[in-house]
Amino acid sequence: MEKVVSGIRPTGNLHLGNYFGAVKSFVKMQDDYDCLFFVADWHSLTTHPKPEDIRQSVKTVMAEYLACGIDPNKASIYVQSDVKEVLELYLYFNMNAYLGELERVTSFKEKVRKQPDNVNAGLLTYPTLMAADILMHKADKVPVGKDQEQNMEMARLFARRFNRIYDVEYFKEPESFHFSDKAIKIPGLDGSGKMGKSEGNCIYLFDDEKTITKKVMKAVTDSGPTVPNQEKPDVIQNLFTIMEVVSDKSTLDYFNDKWNSCEIRYGDMKKQLAADICSLLAPIRERILEFRSNDEYLERVAREGAEHAHESAAKTIQEVREIIGFHG
Repeated sequence: MEKVVSGIRPTGNLHLGNYFGAVKSFVKMQDDYDCLFFVADWHSLTTHPKPEDIRQSVKTVMAEYLACGIDPNKASIYVQSDVKEVLELYLYFNMNAYLGELERVTSFKEKVRKQPDNVNAGLLTYPTLMAADILMHKADKVPVGKDQEQNMEMARLFARRFNRIYDVEYFKEPESFHFSDKAIKIPGLDGSGKMGKSEGNCIYLFDDEKTITKKVMKAVTDSGPTVPNQEKPDVIQNLFTIMEVVSDKSTLDYFNDKWNSCEIRYGDMKKQLAADICSLLAPIRERILEFRSNDEYLERVAREGAEHAHESAAKTIQEVREIIGFHG
């Protein structure tokens, strides 16, 4: 059975971008693959979170995984820091990674631009840690959003480079997996290209109806189209992109027709969009509350998931040590 590995950083609640970009893929794959899904708490250290924030965020993401439909009887769910072998493989990949190629990664350059006072080594070597997470389990497929495609290319690069340096055919090159026929990138409500926690433009899976409606109604728009069938500017296309994944086709078609005829009323569109998002997230939010209140169950899921992940990781590290020249 092919193996699938992926994870999400616990930097607060998951949002629509996480849900459509990754978690729906997790749920879709668990019946047909050997799946390992983790909470990437080591990755979150680049933002210097407080200890209590890490603990609470890990617990929240675990509950959200379960609430979205990941079944621990079908897929292993674990916390990244519970599988220490990842750090050793991260070290080996760093020894074979080059400064220039890491500095050219788009996500790193964006972080440098947005947070010039916190350009740490963890941000620079994010691709090598991600590669270690994936290649540790010899994953065949990795469900990722569009923004992670370059990091997937880096993971494949590190796999090839290791094989070449040590003259082996050990690591396979993992494929990206998308929920739809293409990678989904959920845009932000502020008109920016991506929904993200640091941008403050998210709709979280845990948001209640009032919060969701308020956020959507404040979404950025323009004065409206002036020519029939004109191209939508990014700030408007963002709303249509979100509607495409949360609303039914007839709703999307209706507002597209209104746009093309220059009759669109953004207030009406936003109200419908908010209602459809609320309808999608209400049952998920209810389940999040249920799982979030059951510490014993969350701890058991994480413990059993870590046992499975450790078994896979320990075998890989032992073999990698022998390939490199270390023993014992």
